[in-house]
Amino acid sequence: MGCEAGQDNERPVHRVWVDQFSLAPCQVTNREYSLFIKETGIQPPPLLDDPNFSHPDQPVVAVSWLEAAQYCDWLTGQSQARYRLPTEAEWERAARGGQENKLFPWGDDPPRSRPTYNERWINRPERVAQTPANVFGLFDICENVHEWCSDWYQADYYSISPERNPSGPKTGQRRSSRGGSWRHHIKISRCAARSSLPPQFKYADYGFRIASDRG
Repeated sequence: MGCEAGQDNERPVHRVWVDQFSLAPCQVTNREYSLFIKETGIQPPPLLDDPNFSHPDQPVVAVSWLEAAQYCDWLTGQSQARYRLPTEAEWERAARGGQENKLFPWGDDPPRSRPTYNERWINRPERVAQTPANVFGLFDICENVHEWCSDWYQADYYSISPERNPSGPKTGQRRSSRGGSWRHHIKISRCAARSSLPPQFKYADYGFRIASDRG
């Protein structure tokens, strides 16, 4: 976990173990989130009616960490499984797809080497699952929108992180997020790249995908 060539908050590189878990193949879409809105009466995201962000198969954006966590609680109540946001460690494990010491899910080739890179993400996130999945069957991992994680963010957490199932510090002011963004200059992030926001913030390039303790 981590990257020596990355930012300070990605060091030191260290090995962690995570218990078996499942991660959704796609970021939560407008179609899925709309069911949550309909059944709970929660306020819709501010961009849900914007034509650049409203397609049912686009990832829902401008959802705060608090709302993403509430969605997971609601979905848990609809089934016999417990749904939640992934930890940073789980997310990075999934993004790497079993490869260690590689920068991106596909290896070390730069993002601009990816097919149709220059044609995508012109002024909006793409519909989910439009390009091949990684070897774990995950679509759009490291790209499209930033994805909320469950952890509180701490820049030097890796220096004190436990070896097994690290879940971040107990408290904080910002929540961790992972993955790239449609509106960044470089659209696809490295697997180890970390980001964060206060949990109440809502941005047009922030979404989420769900995890489950089920294997």
